[in-house]
Amino acid sequence: MNTVFFDLETQHSSDEVGGWGNIPDMGLSVAVTYNTADDRYHLYTEANVQALIEELQQTDLVVGFNINNFDYRVLTAYTDADLWQLPTLDMLEYLHARLGHRVSLDNLAAANFNRAKTADGLQAIAWWKAGDVLSIIEYCLEDVRLTRALYELGRTRGFLKYPSRGGGLRQVGVKW
Repeated sequence: MNTVFFDLETQHSSDEVGGWGNIPDMGLSVAVTYNTADDRYHLYTEANVQALIEELQQTDLVVGFNINNFDYRVLTAYTDADLWQLPTLDMLEYLHARLGHRVSLDNLAAANFNRAKTADGLQAIAWWKAGDVLSIIEYCLEDVRLTRALYELGRTRGFLKYPSRGGGLRQVGVKW
């Protein structure tokens, strides 16, 4: 099965575009995929966003974190395709349905790998404004690596750890 792990960063924050209802106006700065078909990472910008959309459309499964509510909505500015028809595993949605609350990628990284994410989306926007595209690429690439590692860990052992609201770590079963 061909699986594509996917993440993107934007040029603008929700505040800059008038709120979360205007996600398509945020603009793509950088997107990164890891494609199991060729065992490679791929880099995209606005200049080649159509190639990104084609890669997503040609896979058996797209895996990401909050991609249904965010990444796909950003991409609607660049395509008329119904991206929600793609075979997709949104790990945030999956875990939210199991836990009854959201858990961040950063918290999952800390709980399962004892490491934090390298930055956040607002930092990526600041890098964009400063013209530091290389830092955005490195950050986005690391988030794809992390998403892939969490997916594979969950597949292998059947659960992921997450921080409980009362402190300490708990486990949530996953079947993907």
